[in-house]
Amino acid sequence: MNVLHINQSDISGGAAIAGYRLHQGLLAQGVDSHLLVGNAQSNSDRITTTPAKKTYIERQLYLRLTKPLGLNYLHFLNTFNIPKNSVYKNADIINFHNLHTGYFNYLAISSLTKDKPAVFTLHDMWSFTGHCTYSYDCDRWKTGCGKCPYPDVYPKIEKDNTRLEWRLKNWIYSQSNLTVATPSRWLYEQAKQSILNRFPIHHIPYGIDTQAYQPLDPEQCRAHLGIPRGKKVLMFGADSLTERRKGGDLLAQALQNLPGGLKAETVLLIFGNSGAAIAQTVGMATIDLGYLTSDESKTIAYSAADLFVFPTRADNLPLTLQESIACGTPMISCKIGGVPDLVRPGITGYLAKPENAQDLCDGIVYLLEEQNLREQMRHNCRAIALSEYPLELQAKRYLELYNQLVKNT
Repeated sequence: MNVLHINQSDISGGAAIAGYRLHQGLLAQGVDSHLLVGNAQSNSDRITTTPAKKTYIERQLYLRLTKPLGLNYLHFLNTFNIPKNSVYKNADIINFHNLHTGYFNYLAISSLTKDKPAVFTLHDMWSFTGHCTYSYDCDRWKTGCGKCPYPDVYPKIEKDNTRLEWRLKNWIYSQSNLTVATPSRWLYEQAKQSILNRFPIHHIPYGIDTQAYQPLDPEQCRAHLGIPRGKKVLMFGADSLTERRKGGDLLAQALQNLPGGLKAETVLLIFGNSGAAIAQTVGMATIDLGYLTSDESKTIAYSAADLFVFPTRADNLPLTLQESIACGTPMISCKIGGVPDLVRPGITGYLAKPENAQDLCDGIVYLLEEQNLREQMRHNCRAIALSEYPLELQAKRYLELYNQLVKNT
């Protein structure tokens, strides 16, 4: 079985990391897996990049037509040359992942799936909306978009042509051969109500290497990170800590509301980009770990923490929460999107009401004061990671799906 994954990057960004982990899991199953990406950060003969430079025609289309009209990504004409690439020719099946971020023209999906079956792994809502990756409280994507309430939500648009983009996606899907896979139950239900409901839709959660991510001795990890003995430890991490969607402002409000005595005996670990900006707002002792890239460094951080706090406003199946659960670290997050798949009240953590910093604060206080409950949650987290989210299980589920689709071609 030869599989080609098409994704934004190999390891830069959540969707890229998720796709790369699947790639590694498939290799371990003996699958001949390759990546075709817009931006490669690692060096491997199994990773090929799409053309980095736009042609003159593409640049002009972007500057004079697609950008002013609010139609993202339609100027990438080189996408239609992918069938000429040997990694495409050699593939038995295509697995699309994140097709936005500026490297791929979605109008090519039908031609790329004309002679090969394809799985479309959704990492957000972009595939069925008129432009956005998350629609928040807007459900216009169910009926055709238009009059977009969030034109500045990524990917930002200069003109509201969301109805046209929605129709273009709907049209191209009508000519495509796709099977959809969603990592969270929430995204599965969203996809079933969308223009993708013409295709078979499967729920296959992300997998994680439970050997790389496992509980380590907390005291040793704290000593390694320079955390004073006897301190309670909270942690917050994201690719971009200042991105509004990740809720750094909610975290700051929640921590500012902590009782003075508890705040004085607590340290906040932060990892990701722009950590200094968060550290200045939380009003308590912080340790900025910077952007962590290795599994080992992240595992040490999770193992050092009493609680991982992640006040996200919109998410699919956050990798940080999955990493936390694998390391046995209880979590506090918000009841939105796919978060409840991982954060299970009273079992693996605390679910706060969306946009409610005080409820977030109450959850932090409650779990920091309940050491016995946290210890039980640590055991629960690890047990659930081993039974529901091992990388081997995800790879086997995808391989079964691939074999079925290739057999039926």
